[in-house]
Amino acid sequence: MHLLLAIGILVSATIIAVSALLLVRRNAPDGGYFHDGDRAAGVFGVLATGFAVLLGFIVFLAFASYDQSRGGAEVEALTVLQQYETAQFLPDDATPDLSAELICYGRFVVHREWPLMKSGDLNDQLNPWGIALFQTLSDVEPESNAEQSAYDTWFGQTSDREAARQDRVHGAEGIIPISLWIVLFLSAAVIFVFMLFFADSGERPVVQALQIGSVTIVMVATLLLINILNSPFHSGSGGLTPVAMERTLNILEGELAGVGNRGPLPCSDTGDPL
Repeated sequence: MHLLLAIGILVSATIIAVSALLLVRRNAPDGGYFHDGDRAAGVFGVLATGFAVLLGFIVFLAFASYDQSRGGAEVEALTVLQQYETAQFLPDDATPDLSAELICYGRFVVHREWPLMKSGDLNDQLNPWGIALFQTLSDVEPESNAEQSAYDTWFGQTSDREAARQDRVHGAEGIIPISLWIVLFLSAAVIFVFMLFFADSGERPVVQALQIGSVTIVMVATLLLINILNSPFHSGSGGLTPVAMERTLNILEGELAGVGNRGPLPCSDTGDPL
């Protein structure tokens, strides 16, 4: 979500809440609608506490998913870099192909998978270069001790890369179900309506506006935060970007390209197979 859009939603919701309370205040009796203000405040405290506990749990759950996706993207990029280094110790006939396919893998992540994650359309689609890497390695027959060690290391790194990719795509579709969103908005609506009954014609308008405005700002801001954490792949503020993989590609196509033995890339600049 873009920052300006979030600010617009926050300001609009606050204006609506304040306007509604001041409108109700016109016909409100002096002292408010509640005969026993302390009892009403106690009920409101129960509602606010329950809503706060629910929000806290959901924020923790959403942030854990957000952090898992961010960490997965970083580990995946690092593992691609490590596999490129490992490929240089494999048999000479496999090193160029594996090196090129790893670069294509990174390009596909940046230019194809990331837009699909933003739109929520990635689903169970695989990175075709992961399959190509497996097929290339299936023909490798290590001979020397160094090649055998690199061969064994490669399989461990492949498992790490695949696990990191799963962590990255985990949050692409969001983890908060619709039913939970309904409960959140229903709870917020109940608190908002309850606040309207605190309208008091004997109280100054600015004090009344401050009361409902502060509550509205906290609730709406927290809901916006949950939405951002629940959908980590977006172009707005707080969205995850493929910075780690782009950094890895810059290294692979720059510094590590000097090791030689890299064959022609079998993909376009966007990672599509040629």
